[in-house]
Amino acid sequence: MRWQHDGGFVADDEAARVDVEVVHGFINTSYWASGLPREVMVKAIAGSLNMGVYDAAGAQVAYARAVTDRATFAWIADVFVLESHRGHGLGRFVVSTLLDHPELQGLRRMMLATADAHGLYRSYGFNDLPDPSRLLVIQRDIATLYAPNSATPAATATSAVPGSRS
Repeated sequence: MRWQHDGGFVADDEAARVDVEVVHGFINTSYWASGLPREVMVKAIAGSLNMGVYDAAGAQVAYARAVTDRATFAWIADVFVLESHRGHGLGRFVVSTLLDHPELQGLRRMMLATADAHGLYRSYGFNDLPDPSRLLVIQRDIATLYAPNSATPAATATSAVPGSRS
């Protein structure tokens, strides 16, 4: 699906149109996923509902994705606007089009994490968790997790199970 922006930009949910170099280039230097390998970003794009924003020439200038079962839950992730295109309302545009996507309607819960855009997300109805103690997280260091010659978490877990055969 495509959505038009008054400034000549277009939002598009076509995963094949996502410019992996632009998205990975930004995400790889972000505060939330610095050092993320390109192949991991490719896999994340493939498993998500994507929203890219493109200028009149077709160059990607913004991105957001939802990790979702398309029935009850979505995690909004990797939202950004390239610095060169900020100030045109594209942050609101990419978030609005993603949240308005037909496949995200009727979900019971949508969540996200942010260090610096609370006001933007609150304007869409996001709030602080009523009881953060109900949520738990497993968080691994990117540098360690994706280090060359490191075992994957699944391989490590499998080999640690008593009685397993490797």
